[in-house]
Amino acid sequence: MKAFGSSDFEAYVRAHGAGLLRFGHVLTLDRPAAEDLVQEALIRVGLAWPRVRRDGNPVGYAQRTMVNLFLNKRRRASDVPVAAVPETGREDEALTAVDSASAIRQVLAGLPPKQRAAVALRYFADLPDDEIGRLLGCTPQTVRSQVSRGLAALRQQLAEER
Repeated sequence: MKAFGSSDFEAYVRAHGAGLLRFGHVLTLDRPAAEDLVQEALIRVGLAWPRVRRDGNPVGYAQRTMVNLFLNKRRRASDVPVAAVPETGREDEALTAVDSASAIRQVLAGLPPKQRAAVALRYFADLPDDEIGRLLGCTPQTVRSQVSRGLAALRQQLAEER
């Protein structure tokens, strides 16, 4: 537990927290979910801080943790029965039409989680195929396939919207 009080861990969080939050937002497409994802990842990084710091790639460890948490949550997600269905909010259609970030979010939401993670790691985190493969637990060939399929789906979805 000493890692949470250490000044080098605090410096790491200050230096890389915003980038991890942006990465989490690309994965989850939801600000509160991204904040939760980063918080859980930083807890795990903090608990393993002496080893992570010694290994020399704490950002990569955090990204890998975030991808694993994101993919595992998506696998385990299930509907919970409730007595009454809560009222759901809607986005303002006028704002959605003008908001390009919302359009991008909608397009990305159409991708399966692993493809979205591969595209995010390639184009957002600017990682090479072998590093993405290590983070996703697959080969670089599978990474290229996931990215290719993800981009093809994005292109198709964008063409259909025109």
